[in-house]
Amino acid sequence: MDLKAYLKQKAALVDEAIERFLPAPDTMPTKLHQAMRYSVMAGGKRVRPVLVLSACAAVGGDEKNALPAACAMEMIHTYSLIHDDLPAMDDDDFRRGRPTNHKVYGEATAILAGDALLTEAFNLLSDSRINSNVPSEVLLRVCNTIARCAGSMGMVGGQVVDMESEGKQIDFPTLEYIHTHKTGALILAAIQSGAMIGGADERTFDALTRYGGAVGLAFQVADDILDVVGDSQALGKSAGSDEARGKNTYPALIGLDASRSRARDLVNVAHKAIETLGEAAEPLRAIASYIIERET
Repeated sequence: MDLKAYLKQKAALVDEAIERFLPAPDTMPTKLHQAMRYSVMAGGKRVRPVLVLSACAAVGGDEKNALPAACAMEMIHTYSLIHDDLPAMDDDDFRRGRPTNHKVYGEATAILAGDALLTEAFNLLSDSRINSNVPSEVLLRVCNTIARCAGSMGMVGGQVVDMESEGKQIDFPTLEYIHTHKTGALILAAIQSGAMIGGADERTFDALTRYGGAVGLAFQVADDILDVVGDSQALGKSAGSDEARGKNTYPALIGLDASRSRARDLVNVAHKAIETLGEAAEPLRAIASYIIERET
């Protein structure tokens, strides 16, 4: 399949929907809403929301029903990036090829913009009018899944252990904990949410859960590799920043070659997990391969 065209088409759907769902930039307080939009609408690959749509379609669901959840996922991801870039955390100057939120709007507004995006995501997920075609019990499961994967038992927990481990030698299980939680958890939530909205049966949901776990970890391993070998302009952020901050990464712990091998193994696991799904799951297979082939 033409994955590039597919990703472009789905990203455009997500962008148009986010534009509708977010408060207008001239809505009071204008600075806050402009700061929220500045980061959300800065582009990006939209991998997480596209995975929501793709998982929904893979189980025979209507991806339009999953679009609000897809947008919510991008809002949560963007909130995490805004906070991750702050001086108290990774102190980055650029994100998605432009100055980070706090460089433009100041630290206080950046913190609040992140807070607002996280809250707006759950406002969107729980709005029964917007999600009128999704049963309320399914919406509840989706909200619970995303909250768990985004919170202290998921993404935020992984970020904390990541920061605590900077400049220290850690073992491989701790590194995998960081990666599966800091990055992998939200990607897994995207897959599971799309599957639930699409009406996946238990067996298919379990298969997609295995896929999501493998793809989520592969994505972060690939990010670690790109931080070493990638180009800052292409990446849209500073390359080499992990090493400069003493971050624990796969290349730092096991080397580049072993990291590439680990990423390939994870993608193979992802492919095997959904091998019994039909042609509708082809985008998921292509996205798994893309994760380790991408250059940005």
